[in-house]
Amino acid sequence: MNVLIVDDEPPARARLRQLLEEDGAHRVVGEAGNGRQALEMAIALQPEVVLLDISMPGLNGIETARHLNTFEKPPSIIFTTAYDRYAVEAFDAQAVGYVLKPVRRQRLERALEQAAKLNRNLLAELGRSAGIDDRRHHVCARVRGELRLIALTDIDYCSADQKYVRVHHRHGQDLIDDSLKMLEDEFPDTFVRIHRSALVSVARIEALRKTDDGRLEVRLRNDRAARPGSVPAEPLIVSRRHLAEVRRRIRGD
Repeated sequence: MNVLIVDDEPPARARLRQLLEEDGAHRVVGEAGNGRQALEMAIALQPEVVLLDISMPGLNGIETARHLNTFEKPPSIIFTTAYDRYAVEAFDAQAVGYVLKPVRRQRLERALEQAAKLNRNLLAELGRSAGIDDRRHHVCARVRGELRLIALTDIDYCSADQKYVRVHHRHGQDLIDDSLKMLEDEFPDTFVRIHRSALVSVARIEALRKTDDGRLEVRLRNDRAARPGSVPAEPLIVSRRHLAEVRRRIRGD
C-alpha cells in the first residue's frame, strides 16, 4: 500500500519510514509535518493509508482525519499516539487502527492489517470518548486541484449552489462539498439558518432590516475591507419560518 506519514516530529517520521522500508510490503509516498500539509499532500499523492499523529499544532489528528474523510476516495487512517489510557480504550472500543509511540514493528504491522476508512460519525464518537477535541475549526474547499482551508471565524454566510455550498468569507468565496444541513448540525453555535438555502454566521450579523417590500433581511457587520464576493449578490432574506430563531440568536438568548 502507498502510505503517507504525518507527524510534527522529524524523528518520529524517520522511525516510521525506517520500519516501513525495512518491511518492504508498503511504499512511503510522502511525509508531512502538520495537518494542513497532510491534506495538501493527500490530494496530490492519493495515499491508500495515512499514518497520522494525533497531537499536532494547528490541525490535530482528529480534525485532519475529518477533512481527509471528505475526499472522494478517502484514505484509511492509522493514528499514532503517545500512551493515553482514554485514547487507547476509545480506539480499541471503536476498532480503530493505532500505534503507540515509540512505534514497534509488530504493532505497526498489525495496525496496517486493520487500517480502515473512518466515517465522520465514528470520528466524532472517537474524539468524544477519547477526550480529544474532534471539532473542525475550518471547512475545506478544492480550488483548481489545490486545498483551501477556510477558518470558521472568516465565514460570513453559506448559500446553496446547485449540489454544492458556496462559502462567502473574508477572502472571497469558494465551493465546498459539505451540505448546509451538515454545517448546521456540526456548527450549531456558529451558524443560524435564515431560509432553506442559506446559513449566516451569528457573529457577523449586525441587525435585521426591513426591505422596501416589507420583508426582513440580515445586515452583516461592515468591519471588513471590501473584496470580491464580500457583498451578497441578493439580500439575505429571513423566511417567516426561521425569523423567531434568528431574532433569538441575535439577542444571544
